[in-house]
Amino acid sequence: MWKIFAKNEKGFTGLEAAIVLIAFVVVAAVFSYVMLGAGFFTTQKSQEVVHTGVTQASSSLAPSGDVIVGSTATGSAGTITFYLTNTAGGTAVDMDKAILTYTDNDDLVSQEYGGSGPNNGTHGWNYTAVIYEPGHNDNLLESGEKYRIDVNLTGFNVTTLPVINEKIKIEVKPPEGAVLPLGKTLPPALVSGSYYSVF
Repeated sequence: MWKIFAKNEKGFTGLEAAIVLIAFVVVAAVFSYVMLGAGFFTTQKSQEVVHTGVTQASSSLAPSGDVIVGSTATGSAGTITFYLTNTAGGTAVDMDKAILTYTDNDDLVSQEYGGSGPNNGTHGWNYTAVIYEPGHNDNLLESGEKYRIDVNLTGFNVTTLPVINEKIKIEVKPPEGAVLPLGKTLPPALVSGSYYSVF
């Protein structure tokens, strides 16, 4: 007779197990959603870093032709002229935002362009488009174009003009991308009013 009043908990135990199982599934789903979101975020950031690194490491500028120095006095150089072109597939370079750095044995000077458009530089250097597409934007060095860069070392605030056999270096720093270095050595003789290709 007592068996009639005895509790049968078989069904209740099954219900408890189902509730626990549902709780585990919900927690696992939330955790997996968080982990997948973090993974997608990390992947996206990695792609951005790679693209930025490639952009910064690759240069859009290349030298075109010789570097020419002009001697303003016997034994010293006062002007430097060279040509730049855009690399194949390179992005356009805004020359108004470029920075030139000049280095020799006793000088290290960096100058912004300080102007807007060709031949308007106020810090000792200018650029001029010599090969360009019709209707091009004057300050952008684009694919297939060639620009001449003229540097007046006195206006560039170089304290001592470079002399014979002195090593000089000019770096063109575009607003985005790698720096273009041009390292040269002056010839063993400089006659006033003459121009020389340097190597």
